[in-house]
This record gives sequence, structure tokens and C-alpha cells, in this order.
Amino acid sequence: MVTVSRMLRHLVPPHWSLRRAFDAPALQAIEQAIADTERMHGGEIRFAIEASARPLDLMRGITPRHQALEAFARLGVWDTDANNGVLIYVSWADRDVEIVADRGFNGRVSEQEWAEVCRGMEQAFARGSPRQAVVAGIQAVGALIARHFPTVDRDELPNRPVLL
Repeated sequence: MVTVSRMLRHLVPPHWSLRRAFDAPALQAIEQAIADTERMHGGEIRFAIEASARPLDLMRGITPRHQALEAFARLGVWDTDANNGVLIYVSWADRDVEIVADRGFNGRVSEQEWAEVCRGMEQAFARGSPRQAVVAGIQAVGALIARHFPTVDRDELPNRPVLL
């Protein structure tokens, strides 16, 4: 069941604050951070941020995790040769960060390790540093990927951030 406060966060248009926090220079910095970190490992990183959920989804109890899983599929993050794509997903209205990693990371990177990256990003968002939060998160994810896929390969997925 959706709480009143969550419904209000999603209904009061968060789009303007999202566009202000992630203007063109911020999106370019995020894209560059992805490109830079992918030069150090063989994985693929995508970053997506969604301003708010649809009211019907909120009423159905859709969580940010469900939204992240849907974005993972929709953006084709699973479509890499080594099954080593990672989506960093942000639900802006919820101020929630989710990481969805493809099956190539099963048994290699623990849920706790991914969760630590998420919590660090959420704390930086709370301090009012969205660009820095995302760049630091990308670098942390890159370090986890490099432990298990150290060989640099071709760039299989776009590096451009996605505003859903």
C-alpha cells in the first residue's frame, strides 16, 4: 500500500528539480564518467533516472526496485556478450538508488556491496550533490566490475544517461 507522503512526492511535479539537478553539463559529466570507468574494465554501465512513477503504479505498490528491473529490461542492459551490464537507477521522487546487475555478477559481487554503493549515492543526494553522487557511484560500480571483468573490451551499450 502506498503512503500518503510517497504519493505526494510523486504527484508534486519533481520534473523541474530533476532538470535543474541534471542539466546538460551534469549529463555530459555523467556520460564522461561512464566512458572513463569503462576504459578500466570489461563491463557495461548504464545510468537512468526517473522523475516519478505513474499514479496507477503507485497504487499497485510498484517499488523503486520494480521500476529499476523494468528499466534494466527496457534499456537492454542485459544485452552484453559476457552478461556483465549494470544499471544504476535513481527514483528521483523517492530519492532511492537501485543497482541491477546482470547474471554475470551472480556469486561475484554481493548484494551488500551493491547496496553500499546505493546508500553512498543516497547520502550524497541528501547533501545536495547530485552530480557528485552519480559520478562517485559510477566510479564505485566500475571498481566492483574491474575486480571481476578486468579486461577492457568493446563498448556494447550507450554511455549517455537516460531520463525516463
